[in-house]
Amino acid sequence: MTSQAASGVAPTRRRAAAPGLGARLRGPAGLLSLAMIAMVAAVVLPPIVILIQNSISTTNPDGSHAGFTASHYARLLSDPKLYTSAWHSVLFAALSTVFSLLLGGLLAWVVERTNAPFKGLAYLTNIVSLGMPFILYILAWMFLLGRAGPLNDLYRGLGGDGVLFAVNSMAGMVLVETFSWLPLVFLLLSATFRAANGEMEEAARMSGATMLDVIRRVSLPMARPAIVATALFVFVCSLEAFDVPVLIGKPGGIDVLTSDIYFSIRAVPPDIGHASAYSVVLTAVIGVLMYFYGRISRRAERFATVTGKSFRPRSIDLGWGRWLGGALVLFNFLVVLALPLLALAWVSFLPFVRSIRLAALSSMTLVNYQAVLQDKGYLMLTVNTLVIAAAAATVTMALMLVAGWLVARRRLGATILDQLTTMPLLLPGIVLGVSMMELALRSPIPLYGTLAIIVIAFVNRYMPYGMRYAFSGALQIHRELEEAASVSGAGTLTMLRRVVAPLLLPALAAGWLFVFLNAAKELTIPLVLAGPRSQTMSAAIFEQASNGQFSELAALGLLWTLLMTVFAVCFYILMRRRSADTFGR
Repeated sequence: MTSQAASGVAPTRRRAAAPGLGARLRGPAGLLSLAMIAMVAAVVLPPIVILIQNSISTTNPDGSHAGFTASHYARLLSDPKLYTSAWHSVLFAALSTVFSLLLGGLLAWVVERTNAPFKGLAYLTNIVSLGMPFILYILAWMFLLGRAGPLNDLYRGLGGDGVLFAVNSMAGMVLVETFSWLPLVFLLLSATFRAANGEMEEAARMSGATMLDVIRRVSLPMARPAIVATALFVFVCSLEAFDVPVLIGKPGGIDVLTSDIYFSIRAVPPDIGHASAYSVVLTAVIGVLMYFYGRISRRAERFATVTGKSFRPRSIDLGWGRWLGGALVLFNFLVVLALPLLALAWVSFLPFVRSIRLAALSSMTLVNYQAVLQDKGYLMLTVNTLVIAAAAATVTMALMLVAGWLVARRRLGATILDQLTTMPLLLPGIVLGVSMMELALRSPIPLYGTLAIIVIAFVNRYMPYGMRYAFSGALQIHRELEEAASVSGAGTLTMLRRVVAPLLLPALAAGWLFVFLNAAKELTIPLVLAGPRSQTMSAAIFEQASNGQFSELAALGLLWTLLMTVFAVCFYILMRRRSADTFGR
């Protein structure tokens, strides 16, 4: 018997000291964190550094830098065109945001909270539209609202002179941008309205409130964080928009910041310093907006209405007004899917663009489809696009599998890793394209004009979205499973490969399809970086559309949309199954 026991004093148990920073760095998880930080930083930071360097450096004719200068910013800030373009950008983004939220938000509320008919058509319309490249959507509306389109043709047939609606105007830009955002606004807000607690709306109706009062004083305030966050997101993306301003606004003499950046690098010789200064200004504005977006997202829990009490969402009976809701669903179907597809189909069967008239039926031909299917150049575009999109999606989700798990488990360096993967959100597509172009030209390895540089740029651009999928999935995996694997002798990499990755497969697959679909539709980055042998479908369509080759492009667009729709439907089915598995429904 020891002296401690004899004296009645219980022996103290010495607490194991927490491992120090050095020990944590030398551990498997620490080394993995450092490796991921290094890899993500190698992808994210060089474009930002090069962009800033170009904006404050004098560039020699051979592309080297001669020294520091503030002339690019002085020239930019003293140019009245900057403020005109900035005003056009803000006006375009603000109006597009307001109208897309009004239409998309109202559609989401009608579908999720009321007994309006045709609800399935709303989901089908917005999901299938994800398969259509945005450049084709713009071309379809340029025809529908253009001088030879059915609207202005009908106006002249009724005795009017000239055109009723000029598509190459700010109104045309806002209208097309608004229609293009309806699917995403609907999908973002429908989840919010679906989960809202209907008891508050029912209480308001029982208290004598009209339907408009219920919407204004109950439904909208409950969804305020989601609405404001969606508004900021749409505003930022519209501010970064390139397709609509260049194809619709530029012919009408309307310049915005993104189009100014593009034409600065397309000048002979390219004005890289001026374009970089433009890009830094646009990036700074985006950074401020993203800061407010983050603050709104962090405060969203204050508006929660679903509690641990018995809860099930209830539909509101609109009475005869349900048919007005059904009319809104049909209107969304027309402007988002039916009219653009019909316009493309009409143009694709004609040898040249003609108004929609019975006399034109005799000119219909399949020659455009034959040209597309027999041209090896279009086959190369298809292969390039699929290879680039698949490679970018695979690399992105492979990196985010590890990064998302490390951040979700708050491992060493998780905060740095999370911030690094978020930084690409600050760079608009055209700005990232300018930076990656300069990076490729400086690289000792010949990268410019190759598929590899486009894949790297896409990995950079879609890393934040891949992180959200992987991070959310990792949060749903309980630590006990990982601990059980460790107790059984599995190392960190083995545990990730045998336990975490299989459980994350639904989230990773959904993220892969998201990146794939968006990379296949992306225009700005391939337009800046692609060479003669690395053209993608969207970039080639843009170049040919600029030359007026609409009929053959319409046929190509319909075939491409059919292919992408298959992937969009797979994405939708996978997300629905994942939701059912998560909530047990």
